[in-house]
Amino acid sequence: MRKTKASLLTIGLVLLLSLLSAAQDGKVESTGPLTDTAVPEQVRQSLQENGYRLALDDPKPACELWLRKSVPAQAKKEVESVAYPQLAESTLVGVVHFPQAASDFRGQQVPAGFYTLRYALIPDDGNHLGVSSNRDFLLLIPAQSDSDPSATFKFQELMTMSAKTVGAKHPSPLSLPPADKPGAGAVAKDDQDHWIFSASLKLASGEEIPFALIVKGTAQQ
Repeated sequence: MRKTKASLLTIGLVLLLSLLSAAQDGKVESTGPLTDTAVPEQVRQSLQENGYRLALDDPKPACELWLRKSVPAQAKKEVESVAYPQLAESTLVGVVHFPQAASDFRGQQVPAGFYTLRYALIPDDGNHLGVSSNRDFLLLIPAQSDSDPSATFKFQELMTMSAKTVGAKHPSPLSLPPADKPGAGAVAKDDQDHWIFSASLKLASGEEIPFALIVKGTAQQ
């Protein structure tokens, strides 16, 4: 009898742990090409034909994401605290659509809509110490104000463009944590309550690199 109870308890614990584990994984669906004219045509043409629709801790989609077909790459240089040294600052990486209001990595409210995603680094100076363990971010920019995928911007220009997303002095960032290996597209929650989307990023050099993006969650205080 005791063995039976112990076995049932063990089975119950295994099931509970399985359910808790499953609860940490979101859902990723493939979606078709981005056709909404809220995004300039040149930008739409630069994107992969298939995007990703992400559901996190709610059955409703949290966002849709389209990555660029071929992301310009620079010579890779190993730089401390930089996870994506192949990317040049201000490079367009993709487009995100929030069907309802969301929050960026700073906790600022982002209105529903379409945003281009451009790569940026936190300045390596004393004013930004402790903001994040790595310096890599994608900045949200209102899509209608960013029509040329090949355009490059100076740092302050990029900050100003992104600040329009939230109507504030600061830009609107999503954090790019280091990624382990390329994948087909998945989303999961880490131990800091960050929902992290992971996939592969195709570079113009022909290389595919692992890519990860915090689509929901804020910097630790």
